[in-house]
Amino acid sequence: MGRGKIEIKRIENQTNRQVTYSKRRNGIIKKAQELTVLCDAKVSLIMLSSNDKLHEYTSPTTTTKDIYDQYQKNKLIDLWSSHFERMLEDLKKQKDINHRLNREIRQRMGHDLNGLSLEELRRLEHKVSASVDVIRARKLHVIKTSTDTFKKKIKNLEINHSNLMLDLRAKCEDPQYGLVDNGGDVYESEIALANGASSLYAFRHLNLHGGGFGSQDLRLA
Repeated sequence: MGRGKIEIKRIENQTNRQVTYSKRRNGIIKKAQELTVLCDAKVSLIMLSSNDKLHEYTSPTTTTKDIYDQYQKNKLIDLWSSHFERMLEDLKKQKDINHRLNREIRQRMGHDLNGLSLEELRRLEHKVSASVDVIRARKLHVIKTSTDTFKKKIKNLEINHSNLMLDLRAKCEDPQYGLVDNGGDVYESEIALANGASSLYAFRHLNLHGGGFGSQDLRLA
């Protein structure tokens, strides 16, 4: 049985549409290759899918540009001149925009003000003031962020110092370390060192040999 005729209209199902495009695209490219070999023809084939994906085929002995040039020659038209004119027009617009922006930058820096009317000067003054406000707000934000970060560091240092002091006091009161508060210089020197004294007697070396305590005073610079 032969296949029934397919109605030529847009395939609504996107998946089926993409599958059909892929199959028929390959078929067209195959026909173009056969035409190139059998007839020594110059073929340039360009296809764009519904999602703008490009597929092309060009005969091995030619390029797409060669085909375009031959087309223009046969049709007595110039495809490139109109395109070049549009490029020149776009370039002129970009130059005008660049010139206007450069002039505005110079004016905001206090230059190239000759020829401006009173209203134009007022608008320029308003723009500059608005820019200063934005810059000032950003500066204050940076200062506040830096200050908050510094405060957090100070707070962490204070917490660490407090924890060290608590740990030190616990060790001073523990007989295992021989630093109990017995009215001697060792305990007082230990506490003074922890509190940051710059010059003091501290940490007498404890000699536990023979069960007795010998001491040697150490002076910290």
